[in-house]
Amino acid sequence: MVTAENNRYDYAIIGGGIVGLSTAWKLQQREPDKKILVLEKESRLAMHQTGHNSGVIHAGIYYEPGSLKAKFCKEGVEATIQFCRENKIAFDQCGKLLVATNEPERIRMLALFERARENGLDVELLDVNALIKREPNIIGVGAIFLKTTGIVDFKKICMKMAERFCALGGEIRLNTEVLELHETAEVIQIKTSDGVEIFADYLVSCSGLMADRITKMQGLDIDFQIIPFRGEYYKLPPSMNNIVNHLIYPIPDPELPFLGVHLTRTIDGSVIVGPNAVQGWKREGYKKINISFRDLGEILFFTGFWKVLRKHFRTGMRETFNSWWKPGYLKLVQKYCPSIQLHDLHPYPAGVRAQAVMNDGSLVHDFLFVESPRSLHVCNAPSPAATSAIPIGNYICDKVTELVEKNSQSKTSGNELL
Repeated sequence: MVTAENNRYDYAIIGGGIVGLSTAWKLQQREPDKKILVLEKESRLAMHQTGHNSGVIHAGIYYEPGSLKAKFCKEGVEATIQFCRENKIAFDQCGKLLVATNEPERIRMLALFERARENGLDVELLDVNALIKREPNIIGVGAIFLKTTGIVDFKKICMKMAERFCALGGEIRLNTEVLELHETAEVIQIKTSDGVEIFADYLVSCSGLMADRITKMQGLDIDFQIIPFRGEYYKLPPSMNNIVNHLIYPIPDPELPFLGVHLTRTIDGSVIVGPNAVQGWKREGYKKINISFRDLGEILFFTGFWKVLRKHFRTGMRETFNSWWKPGYLKLVQKYCPSIQLHDLHPYPAGVRAQAVMNDGSLVHDFLFVESPRSLHVCNAPSPAATSAIPIGNYICDKVTELVEKNSQSKTSGNELL
């Protein structure tokens, strides 16, 4: 039972996804004598973005050389694999092929190959014959082979992180939704759905799909909003589990933040197809038809949404059409794997991506933080956050340390003035 005597913490972390858990675990390692609490509104951990992704350990080919995303992804592959080995979590570095199917894609493929080399990735450029040798069921004019890409169950990684965090003295409260946040010069006051008031010296929010709401709940000004995009998947029948030897991706459109429909082997031996990217009308809506009037109203009254819609109207309409017209979805797959037929596409759970959009309609592709003297809000942890979760957790811990030091220096300066 929670009482007034044990509801004071050094750090409170909102969000039981992989970024929040990595941050909590790393922070507890750094400060073993501190009381750290993770608050999760759901009955289980990793219920949203972490628990609905495709399980790919990404290599980081898409990201600008020298960027935080490229750095974290490269570090994240190594850290994730090491974590899995240490904790006996099954993984498979099966590699990934990015397949070009026409001349414009081949030109983009060559640019991606050079970017991969700049990022120091272990890559190989394949011609048609080499592609057929590796993947007899895949057609294309060439491909990039990324050797370090792998697959894993990120929910299992989350469970192990949570276990290790708690073993160090950390605490996790499930079924605990944050309803109010109040910051004073001395403390963060947190009112939760269980009627208990929690007090923390510092707050870290890793709340994903609810990042903007939690930030505004604290009274902080923001110039962005979270727009949900639903990614829909299909699963191939067990008889087709060996249709590919690697992960098969199309060459992405650099103008879009999504990677296109791909074939993904999963750690349980299955093969899934997807995702597409369609506008979601509910932040946590994983069914085909999901509408939240609150979420819908926020989207429609947000000027940034209409600017994004104008810019990507044709793409959005095509994605929506393919969402409802299964043969259209299939065509995206048959472009590089013609042996897959309509009856092979079986239902599979969808995911929802939290896409931060600025008021001017620009999509946020990098990390986005909002802070106050006693809080740090992770408002955008860009894909692939699951792969990069361990270095991201370290980075957030560094920023929290800076926040604490800045607050301490401010207090010292104030005392000197007195």
